Amino acid sequence: MDSIVQPAATEQPSASRNRLVLTVYTAAIFVSALLLFSVQPLFTKMVLPRLGGSPAVWSVAMVFFQSLLLAGYAYAHFLMQARSRVVPVAVHLVLLIAAFAMLPLGIASGYGEPPASNYAFWLLGLFVVSIGLPFFALAANNPLLQAWFVRTGHPAGHDPYFLYASSNIGSFLALLSYPFLLEPVFTLHMQNRLWTGGYALLILLIGACGVLLLRSPKLAMVDAKTEAINAPAPAFLTRLRWIFLAAVPSGLLIAVTAHISTDVAAAPLLWVLPLSLYLLTWVVVFQSRPLLPHKWMLTLQPVAIAGVVVLLAFGGEQNLLLTLGGHQLCFFVIAMACHGELARTRPAAKYLTGFYVALSFGGMVGGLFAGLLAPFTFSWIAEYPILVALAALCRPIANERLAGVVKWYWLALAALAVALVVPSTTTGGVSTWFEDHRVWVAGSVGVLAALLALALNASRWKIFATVVLALALIRVYPADEGRVTTVRSFFGVHKIVVTPGGYFHVLMHGTTIHGAERFRNNDGTPVTGRPEPITYYHADGGIGQAVSAIRERKGAPLKVAAIGVGSGTLTCAAAPGEDWKFFEIDQSMVDAARDPRNFRYISSCMPDMKPVIGDARLTFAKEPDGAYDLVIVDAYSSDAIPIHLATEEAMKIYKDKLAPHGAVVMHVSNRHLDLETVVVGIADANDLKSWVFNEDSGRDSDYIFSTDVVISAREEADIGRLAASKSWEQTEADDRVRVWTDDYSNILGALHRRLRDGE
Repeated sequence: MDSIVQPAATEQPSASRNRLVLTVYTAAIFVSALLLFSVQPLFTKMVLPRLGGSPAVWSVAMVFFQSLLLAGYAYAHFLMQARSRVVPVAVHLVLLIAAFAMLPLGIASGYGEPPASNYAFWLLGLFVVSIGLPFFALAANNPLLQAWFVRTGHPAGHDPYFLYASSNIGSFLALLSYPFLLEPVFTLHMQNRLWTGGYALLILLIGACGVLLLRSPKLAMVDAKTEAINAPAPAFLTRLRWIFLAAVPSGLLIAVTAHISTDVAAAPLLWVLPLSLYLLTWVVVFQSRPLLPHKWMLTLQPVAIAGVVVLLAFGGEQNLLLTLGGHQLCFFVIAMACHGELARTRPAAKYLTGFYVALSFGGMVGGLFAGLLAPFTFSWIAEYPILVALAALCRPIANERLAGVVKWYWLALAALAVALVVPSTTTGGVSTWFEDHRVWVAGSVGVLAALLALALNASRWKIFATVVLALALIRVYPADEGRVTTVRSFFGVHKIVVTPGGYFHVLMHGTTIHGAERFRNNDGTPVTGRPEPITYYHADGGIGQAVSAIRERKGAPLKVAAIGVGSGTLTCAAAPGEDWKFFEIDQSMVDAARDPRNFRYISSCMPDMKPVIGDARLTFAKEPDGAYDLVIVDAYSSDAIPIHLATEEAMKIYKDKLAPHGAVVMHVSNRHLDLETVVVGIADANDLKSWVFNEDSGRDSDYIFSTDVVISAREEADIGRLAASKSWEQTEADDRVRVWTDDYSNILGALHRRLRDGE
């Protein structure tokens, strides 16, 4: 059949045909990558409301994407074993058309409400059933089209890896355009339609690639160079190293993304920034003349590792720029070094598809570790420092300088470890000094690892061991003062911190305090009686004032719905005879708050509390209409907001559940995002008036914090005395800010408004 379609064996492609081949193949690979990486934030944003807006949704999504990428690469590798050129073209076009029949994208039926546990595996099933086939078909395109290109007879076919850079440029642009162009401008529905149109265009382009392949000379010169070349097959250890070099930055990608998104928002903006940098590294390293030479990146890599050590040692003492910029810059350098090693050791084009299978397998391994295994294994975010340490082993074999000095390094490192760790087991001045100077201690050891690499060109194992010591010191001398207990679930890691002397028990998620309780008075005596609500829930704060005013206005016991349990503080805001119902997605949080060794709010004020477990958008919607005098929305994941609880549709649910003179109180305190404008806008869209409370308590040392609160009601009289209070300002919706809906949200705009206002 090939002989009918193809020209004579001796015919060589003309220059114009070579240009056509290069143009069509580059365009197809570019569009494929554009679609492949734009579908990731697009579909994950569709899924996010199913699981409370947890950043872990993106981590699990990345595991799915990396696993399907491996499946696609393996499929391409298997398909290219066929001797006929017709078979791969025909089979792949049939696959693409079958996948197109499943479009537009949508969540499969049967996945409306998540189970009570095993969220990660439920989520993986949702992804497989909903977009598995279209994504699988896209995943195979990059290695498959490169293998086809090799066989077209194009002069550049002997080294087609430059097309990998084209693929990653498409991916990079897709990811950057999503938060900066697609998300702020288009609704999810319109994004879906555009993506479906792009998929149709891609099928046409790949069809054109197939025709060009079938019409190529069967035994063109480049074919002979690439297929008949006597290049040895890569050794087994070489393949293992490829897998390791791909696994470390892939796992780091998920770990870094989780680290930064936990403290801001689970939103595409913060998903795509690290992923864009990750793809940019592939673009750079596979250029024929990389803009950033590999030797530079190997030099900077230990400096970047030391930078992560210092950033982690600082803990929560960081601003937004340092959190976003510092971690991502270090990640970029580390990934450049790892991927540069892969580019340096890439095989001949004959083994191209096998090389890509190894890369995708490594990516999947790293993703499985950081996205699935680590959350079930560790009670804290251990995967980030583990992967940072493993990055040191990605360095090539080194010829050490000053061998006579370096040979004593292991003994010196052991002595240093003893000298730095032993004080943590004692009490007194030395231990206190180390705790007070933890950043300098851990950071200095991290810098030592960098100096080893730069000055002595030490072996990767010595650098690795030094980095491990530096990271261990961060755990030995933690940033949080007092005793710390960690509770980890799908929805994140919560820390319960007992401050020195046992005066306060503090609930933290990421770097944000979510609640606290005083256990000892200033004179050291135990606190007795009913616990006093503090942090954001003090009687003089926005939430406390709102509860008091609505109670006073009604003149009778309240019926209240509270979304979010936290440390259980709000249970003690209830008055005798009132009916308060709590809605919480994280059972582990409820269990921690119930334990009187952690907090006594629930055990003292509402021991029979039976919270409704599940995402509040799904569970609260089932409540009877007109039932509640007050709805309190206080559900946050660290400083990150579950966006689907702050949309026009969400506010309609809250409004529907209100009694005729009821009110909605939303806690919007946030260090990075302007949420007041968002809440006022969604309330106005539901014909509700809004008042904003923003006041600094000046009592942070007593764990009584300033709060930003918005109360929304149908009429001014519904909020009682708050309407006349100088602390509450009636606020109109800003016409310049587009109302957030389930189909549209703009994190970038909220971030910009906060930075613009200088808060």
